[in-house]
Amino acid sequence: MFHEKIKSLFSSAVHTVSSIISEYTASPGSDLTRNRKLPAERLITFLVSQGASSSKNELLDFFDMNPQAPTASALNQQRAKLKPEAMEMVFRHFNSFTDSLDGAPSDYRFIAADGSTFTFFSRPSFSASEYYVSGGHSAKGFYSMHLNAFYDLQKHTYTDALIQPVHFKDEYKAFCLMADRYEAVPGQKTVFTGDRGYCSYNNMAHVLEKVSVVQIHRLHIKIF
Repeated sequence: MFHEKIKSLFSSAVHTVSSIISEYTASPGSDLTRNRKLPAERLITFLVSQGASSSKNELLDFFDMNPQAPTASALNQQRAKLKPEAMEMVFRHFNSFTDSLDGAPSDYRFIAADGSTFTFFSRPSFSASEYYVSGGHSAKGFYSMHLNAFYDLQKHTYTDALIQPVHFKDEYKAFCLMADRYEAVPGQKTVFTGDRGYCSYNNMAHVLEKVSVVQIHRLHIKIF
């Protein structure tokens, strides 16, 4: 089944990163090296798959209601050892692995750019002050982030993402950064689309500069 193939590719991406986990931990050589209930592979898989319930309920679900499942405190301790770059590398490895699912390449690739703001509850020990919004109706207040993403309209996958603190939201800058690290496919034209939040001559210049760097001269730009 196709979904089983996708799960297999995701597991491969997680395993690839976990095999060199010391490159993505706060204390290389010691963090996430001991045999615990949440080793690197299970920790990363859990963080990607968890839903919107409490950490306690999500852990019970992930461990099939096992009463010996790790506690929320244990999860927080393990998660604190993991650098955000680990999750980014899983994302990039997964995308590279899914390229094997493509059929014959088309002449065009359509990439949509968009952004959304998310609100979440946290505490100062987990979230920097630039994410903090206000006290509101909560004693601890709430936090917000702005997620910018590139989405492949044909493959139905995200090709890149960039998170900004709510107080430093800048969609122009986000587009430029993602365009700079975009990997164009030789012989394939790319059409970028986005709403007016991403429309600027500077963004177009970044795409054109990317074209000259990789020596591909057929990259088309269309920004709404």
